[in-house]
Amino acid sequence: MKNRWIALYVENQVGVLAKVSGLFSAKCYNLQSLTVGTTEHEDVSRMTICVTSDDITFEQIKKQLNCMVEVIKVIDLTHVPLHMKEILYAKVKGLDNEGKEEVFRIAQVFNVNNGNVKVADIGEDSVLLECTLTDHRNDDLITLLKKQFKSKVEIVRGGAVAIEAISTSCR
Repeated sequence: MKNRWIALYVENQVGVLAKVSGLFSAKCYNLQSLTVGTTEHEDVSRMTICVTSDDITFEQIKKQLNCMVEVIKVIDLTHVPLHMKEILYAKVKGLDNEGKEEVFRIAQVFNVNNGNVKVADIGEDSVLLECTLTDHRNDDLITLLKKQFKSKVEIVRGGAVAIEAISTSCR
């Protein structure tokens, strides 16, 4: 069992998301992540889906998606060089000035090597970070914030979006 990534090009119509997610729930496949957005063609949307499965189940998922009328194209991204990011908001509450400075330092560390963590909002005793990192780097950030600030951390995550790389030197 491992995480597998699929990109779907689908007709941009009411109910398509429900049909795709319904396929996963009907077959008891657990979605780890699902994001949807329009493409350069307003009548076509692209879904980026992460599912945890074995090889046989994953092949079955791809076949079933290919059979759906609304699905234009299925792309297996599992072993393809990608550019992938996930959006995450992390709110750290109940801070004094020293705690705020520590949140700023953590954000700065995660900005090294093309990271993207910025302070989106700040209050009297809270800091809101906006992060567009890989899912693994976001996991690392969450772990560190929870370790440092315990129950004062509130997390909101969006699913990952991905596009195939032009060069082969990334993932």
